[in-house]
Amino acid sequence: MRLSDFDYHLPENLIAQFPPAERGGSRLLHLPADGSLHDRLFRDLPTLLRPGDLLVLNDTRVIKARLFGQKDSGGAVEALVERVISECEALVQIRASKSPKPGSRLLFGEVGGPQWVAEMLARQGEFFHLRFDTPVLDVLEAAGRLPLPPYIEHTPDAADAERYQTVYARHPGAVAAPTAGLHFTDAMLAQLAVAGVSHARVTLHVGAGTFQPVRVDNVAEHRMHHERYRIPPETLAAINATRAAGGRVVAVGTTSLRALEAACLRGDFAEPEGDTDIFITPGYTFRAVDALITNFHLPKSTLLMLVSAFAGHERMLTAYRHAVAQEYRFFSYGDAMLLERR
Repeated sequence: MRLSDFDYHLPENLIAQFPPAERGGSRLLHLPADGSLHDRLFRDLPTLLRPGDLLVLNDTRVIKARLFGQKDSGGAVEALVERVISECEALVQIRASKSPKPGSRLLFGEVGGPQWVAEMLARQGEFFHLRFDTPVLDVLEAAGRLPLPPYIEHTPDAADAERYQTVYARHPGAVAAPTAGLHFTDAMLAQLAVAGVSHARVTLHVGAGTFQPVRVDNVAEHRMHHERYRIPPETLAAINATRAAGGRVVAVGTTSLRALEAACLRGDFAEPEGDTDIFITPGYTFRAVDALITNFHLPKSTLLMLVSAFAGHERMLTAYRHAVAQEYRFFSYGDAMLLERR
């Protein structure tokens, strides 16, 4: 397929710059398995799922991954942590007038205030391997800024620190939020439990590569970024019990779906933990997920390709045109969809 097959017109005013006034106060476009379209509200979700369904949540926690500082030579540096690879080491993207060389030092933090030192060890493709003199997560907590997506134009503030994080976030490591989960409240999860819909957790640390554009016209030539995932034993047990009882596995977000499907590439959950660069496009055979809750995705993005594979290419483009016409809110802080696989 060609990149143009996944394009659609999106008026700029439909890109949500802020979350709704209340968490969960979003709209929900429902695409049941019969191919119809229904305009709902997110609070309707308990009536759209079935007793015995299992929600799979991604419990990664967004880290304050953006750092500002300077090279020891004095030039300004902006760094975005892609992945923490050990207590004191990370892979980062760097913006600077000249790229740092191996052995050079970077100083992060405000001039005249506390600063943290990192040594550039090596270049790894588009990333720089840094070793900090302090645990990476401590540096980010003290000096980092929340890495809002590039299409959100305001500077992160205290409201973003709360709302660009799911209520069930647990394990630090993501550079971007698993945004379908931003709609859920503790009250909603409790209401779903009363309705017979249980939930389990996976962890996939979302990398900055999720925002990288596809730069090739032939979609098959695109190479995905790697992300770390883990499916705990209790989640595998919950999935097996759900299947045995005839329930559905409902992924909350494309990140949860990618973790589940990555684990099944070489057999039924044969790899419950590891790195994945799984690239899901139309024609993919799904092995783990029956329904998907997701936000609306960018034109020509790998995530639009994923949902097209899940719900049907033409059906998905029809749904997006409908969402534009009905003025749904798009992207990370926008509205949601519930997709049921045919």
